Amino acid sequence: MSLSVEATKELSGSCSTTASITRWRRHDTHWVISLFGTAVGAGILFLPINLGLGGIWPLVIVAVLAGPMTFLAHRGLARFVLSSSRPHADFTEVAEEHFGKMAGRLISALYFLSIFPILLIYGVGLTNTVESFMVNQLGMATPDRVMLSGVLVFAMIAVMLAGEKAMLRAFAFMVYPLAAILAALSCYLIPQWQWPEVTAFEGGSFLNTVWLALPVTVFAFSHAAAISGFANVQRREYGEQAEAKSGLILRNTTVMLVGFVLFFVFSCVLSLSPAQLAEAKAQNVSVLSYLANITDNPVIVTLGPLIAFIAISSSFLGHFLGARESLKSLIAKPTGLPLAKADKVGIALMFFSIWGAAVINPGILGLMETLSGPVIAMILFIMPVVAIYKVEALARFRHGWTNGFILLTGSLAVSALIFSLLK
Repeated sequence: MSLSVEATKELSGSCSTTASITRWRRHDTHWVISLFGTAVGAGILFLPINLGLGGIWPLVIVAVLAGPMTFLAHRGLARFVLSSSRPHADFTEVAEEHFGKMAGRLISALYFLSIFPILLIYGVGLTNTVESFMVNQLGMATPDRVMLSGVLVFAMIAVMLAGEKAMLRAFAFMVYPLAAILAALSCYLIPQWQWPEVTAFEGGSFLNTVWLALPVTVFAFSHAAAISGFANVQRREYGEQAEAKSGLILRNTTVMLVGFVLFFVFSCVLSLSPAQLAEAKAQNVSVLSYLANITDNPVIVTLGPLIAFIAISSSFLGHFLGARESLKSLIAKPTGLPLAKADKVGIALMFFSIWGAAVINPGILGLMETLSGPVIAMILFIMPVVAIYKVEALARFRHGWTNGFILLTGSLAVSALIFSLLK
């Protein structure tokens, strides 16, 4: 029996839709690289110390949880952004649509305030890294900090203003070398691996270590700042298939993140004893700085500043993307300014704020990062799950174990952050 014309069209349309989702494009690769770059900041150099101090078993548990936590949470946030009835709605507009004007603006303000301190930290870190490299590695005189920081911050923001294609090219230019260096360094340390001290589980102590390690894991792999912009671009590119394609891109991003970062973490941890990790923690230096100090290895001494510079720069771009988008809406709504003009005002405010922080080099940035932590964890893990059970457009995602997993791990991460802050 032959198919009707309508059935044939429907079948061919379904096949082309499936093909468009599964067919991998350069556009998709660029976004994997961009999200990877957003997640991998300078904190990766401290991650082996923070995760390795608790011993090998907590590290193994965290490594197992890292993939599902990262993928499911970011997919949930992307689904939340894509659930709007308006085709070009950003995070602020989606939050207002689903939770009401007042609650939506409050969520959006908290979202911006969770990202912005990280930009200030990166502005300071970028300036300090380049200044240190110029003085210590190149033997130059100490540069004028006002001029140096202004040029660096302006260069980073100029990349974002050049457009989406320029931004994606910049990510590719930075992240490919970063991934290659991380992999090469991880392999370079293999001959120094030591068999870890395998001890039995110690009940409450073991669970406490895993609990306190969850926030570190969340933020080591977080690319939440770029998710709103990412989801909107996928909606423009793929239309009704944006949700499925976003999930595929986020899955591959998670695989890349977990593979490269955890290989680096395990390689560093297995190269150092627990006493050495504790000493590095006490000295408040990165794992590469500590390895360079105890081995006097010129390769590690050279790679440390390079990794820090690339990681800070790429993560700065991703966080600026999220901060720019949310601040634009926060300025436009109460003032009545057109979005284009509000965008320019927001960019100017952020430039001078980041530049000012880089010049002043304040000592409170670590506290600011800690304060922003619980907010971004709640927005990334808890809010999308609440929206699934509140918003009809997300009703099809209400079944399955993943919602409970995200809510549980997110709640544990938030409680551990608050506990660490109060302690």
